[in-house]
Amino acid sequence: MAVPEERPPGDAQKKTHGPRERMVFSAAQLIRRDGVSATGMREVAAHAQAPRGSIQHYFPGGKEQLVNEAVAWAGRYAGKRVGRFLAAMSQEPTPSLLFSAMVRQWTDEFQRSGFTPGCPVAAATVDCAESTDSTRAAAAAAFATWNAPVAAALTDMGVPAGQAPALAILMISTLEGALLIARSEQDIRPLTTVAQQLGPLLDSCVVARP
Repeated sequence: MAVPEERPPGDAQKKTHGPRERMVFSAAQLIRRDGVSATGMREVAAHAQAPRGSIQHYFPGGKEQLVNEAVAWAGRYAGKRVGRFLAAMSQEPTPSLLFSAMVRQWTDEFQRSGFTPGCPVAAATVDCAESTDSTRAAAAAAFATWNAPVAAALTDMGVPAGQAPALAILMISTLEGALLIARSEQDIRPLTTVAQQLGPLLDSCVVARP
C-alpha cells in the first residue's frame, strides 16, 4: 500500500493541514519506515512539527488510537490512488495496466528514495495483529477500503462482478508480497516480475461484452 514519500511539513502544508492531520500523516510515514514498536509519540509530534502537548489532546486513546487512524488514512489514500491511476492512462484501462500502475508507484519510489519505507498497514499488521485487536481490525478495514475501488475498476473493465473482489485480493496480496521481497533483496526485480507474470492472467478474466 503506497503512501506519499516521507517529507517534513512545509509552511504551506502547515497552513492547509492542522496538527492532528499532520500527526496522522507522520505516524503513517514513521510506521512504514520503522514499524509500530519503534515509532514513539514524541517522534511523531516532532516529525509533524506539532506541539508535544497536542498529542493527548487529539489522541486521548494514546498511541493505539494514533496508529489505528494512521492505518485507516493509508487505506483511504491507497483506495483513492486507484482512480488516479485510471485517469492517467492514455489507453483503454485493462486489469494488467491497473496492476502495472500499482506496481510502478513502488518501483518509482524505491528507485528514488531507497528501500527503507514499506506499507504502513502491513507493518501495523505484523507488529500488532496478535496483541492489539483494534489495530488488527483497522488493518483489515484498510485493506477492504483499498480492495473495493480495485474491484469496482475491474468490474468496469469487464471482469464478472462475482469474481472482481477475489481478483482484487490477488492483486493486492501479490503486490504486498513483492514489496516484502523487494525490500529484503534491495531490488525492484520482484515487483517487475509480478507485474509481468500476473498481467496476462488478470486480462484473461475480462469477459467480452456484446
